Amino acid sequence: MKSIVSAFLMSACVGAATITPLANADEAILAGGCFWCMESDFEKLDGVTDVVSGFTGGSAPNPTYNGNHKGHYEAVRITYDENKLSYKDILDHFWVNIDPFDDRGQFCDKGPSYLSAIFVANDEERAIAEETKAAVVAQFPNQKVVTPILDASTFYPIKGDEIGHQDFYKKSPVRYKFYRWNCGRDQRLEEIWGDRAMGKSKS
Repeated sequence: MKSIVSAFLMSACVGAATITPLANADEAILAGGCFWCMESDFEKLDGVTDVVSGFTGGSAPNPTYNGNHKGHYEAVRITYDENKLSYKDILDHFWVNIDPFDDRGQFCDKGPSYLSAIFVANDEERAIAEETKAAVVAQFPNQKVVTPILDASTFYPIKGDEIGHQDFYKKSPVRYKFYRWNCGRDQRLEEIWGDRAMGKSKS
């Protein structure tokens, strides 16, 4: 009996596993400085179903926040519903949530791991990313847009003892808001993007 039940449960689990993921779900991996802020900004976007904080872009295996993450960017992996959002929509939201002219980091956070970047998985994503970047370049002809478009590599979600960084803005809202304000993120975004930045949530 146990073997029959086990077989049934295994079959049910396999069936569920193949049905549960949305057929129209897609992912984007983006770096925009502090992943607390990127996670907060994207989770409030209608059509985004999940945002995971982590590291990508470097060669060091299993990077950690307090350990070795040399060469890696702080980044987020965004899962979204293609019935509600396109990849271009995701990138349009990305641009107005970063400072594309900062070649030292983002806002008050400086250093290689805080640089902005778009990580593309294929030629189609690269073409869309290049199109959106060209639009930003055209909008700011007197400034140099330094955000690169890079090939996607292994994404390492934050985990283990450092899982507190995931959903930090929800777990520690007072500390998060204090950090964000003192970092000058929203002030700088409004300075660059005007009403486009002002129209988004600041929490």
